[in-house]
Amino acid sequence: MINETHNPDVLNCLANLSSDEVFTSPKIANEMLDMLPKELFTNPKTTFLDPCCKSGVFLREIAKRLLVGLEKQIPDLQERINHIFTKQLYGIAITQLTSLLSRRSVYCSKTANGKYSIVDKFTNDCGNIKFSNCKHIWNEDFRCEFCNVDQTKETYSRNDMEVFAYEFIHTHNPQEIFNMKFDVIIGNPPYQLNVGNTSGNSSKAKAIYHLFVSQAMKLQPRYLTMIIPSRWMTRSTEGIPDEWVDEMLDSKHIRIMHDYLDAALCFPGVEIKGGVCYFLWDRDNAGDCLYNLHDINNIVSKRTGNLDFLNAGIVIRDNNSLSILNKIQNIEGQYINNDENNFSGVVSPKDFYTNKKTLTSSWKGFNLNKESDYNIKYYLNKNIHKAEFAWVKLDDISKNQDTISKYKVYIPAAGGTGNDEQVLGHPFVGDSNSVCSQTYLVIGYNKNYTKEQCANIVSYIKTRFFRYLVSIKKKTQNGPRMVYQFVPMQDFNESWTDEKLYKKYNLTQEEIDFIESMIKPME
Repeated sequence: MINETHNPDVLNCLANLSSDEVFTSPKIANEMLDMLPKELFTNPKTTFLDPCCKSGVFLREIAKRLLVGLEKQIPDLQERINHIFTKQLYGIAITQLTSLLSRRSVYCSKTANGKYSIVDKFTNDCGNIKFSNCKHIWNEDFRCEFCNVDQTKETYSRNDMEVFAYEFIHTHNPQEIFNMKFDVIIGNPPYQLNVGNTSGNSSKAKAIYHLFVSQAMKLQPRYLTMIIPSRWMTRSTEGIPDEWVDEMLDSKHIRIMHDYLDAALCFPGVEIKGGVCYFLWDRDNAGDCLYNLHDINNIVSKRTGNLDFLNAGIVIRDNNSLSILNKIQNIEGQYINNDENNFSGVVSPKDFYTNKKTLTSSWKGFNLNKESDYNIKYYLNKNIHKAEFAWVKLDDISKNQDTISKYKVYIPAAGGTGNDEQVLGHPFVGDSNSVCSQTYLVIGYNKNYTKEQCANIVSYIKTRFFRYLVSIKKKTQNGPRMVYQFVPMQDFNESWTDEKLYKKYNLTQEEIDFIESMIKPME
């Protein structure tokens, strides 16, 4: 019975702190470590830093490898343990709680110099796993100058409690934390923080994982590997600066990347829109990147080359997508980076009619009945107001009044994701003499389409072909005009079906089956 008893690794059994601060399993930690050169684990001078310790799993798994790799050089086990844990392994915990957990995992004691610690050379409680009760630095706009959270939000301004001011990214000089350089930086950073702005009942979150990557690169380690959301792979997503995305896409130092369409393959039970990826950044060896895509069934496809294969400001994640886009370009020419030739050129910016005061999603200054002054049709958020449209005055519309008289297509600015098989919310043809709330984007605002042409645009949007091309770039609910970059323009004097589009672009049955396996019909 004793031999048959299952004795699981405790680090596989931890409940996550939140959907944005998830514990890394030993399996994933080791897969990340497998990307590193093996000789690092046989060198007694190699140093490792985890700047965002939660469970201590990375340091623990590194220690296991060093204990084997240094056995011949340091035969005495206790001497080897002392050397590895005092001279080679370093960590920065993200909270007081995770500092205790990490020390327990790494030193087998919540204090590094405790009675049960496996290391007998530490003279302090924390050992090499630090935690500082760091504070936010507020600027004149009441925002933290490092992570941009709101000073008025009680969570981040309270005293003597966790305020989520992570030490590694709340300093201009991260090299001063340990006053040393590191050969390897590895970790799973927190992904986002609530910045305090709200809309209805939902909170607005700001991505911060890229700040950890940037700080790590600032330290110039020989190797950097982190596991982060894959949403960064598209420019202008979730508040990450385009410059940062471009730097990552153009980098010749990212030599290996594993990209998971389904984050549950790495973090079971956790939903992370757009999936996750981990990468190996090599300071001294620039070159092509070996890109490995793990689909929802964990079947891996590989390619080698630039991350931004089409120079489109995005990682084209699937080789099937590259094949289809190349076929479209054979017909349309270089349409992807030309707004005149791709569909994004007819899609409005967000908040097209609202001035943030009138015509917002929750604004109530409309009239449900048409009257002499209230004579412009207003498509509103029907989930909030329980009506599809109402009527507004011309004075309520502070901008883009020249488009009011045109026939247009309206489509929800948010709805669906790149992974939910529908991708977009339902489009519809709006009447002439109409506007919309910020709930919608406006298609055809800069053209003079007829009502029939607008209906043909709707037929195009509803095709699986159209929505598949959008899904390449759209990874979250938000669907700004840029997600239409890969969709070619058509002649809207005719309606469109998938069959016509498949034929026009010479798609194979295999490519058709692939699209239809990803995208469901839209009624």
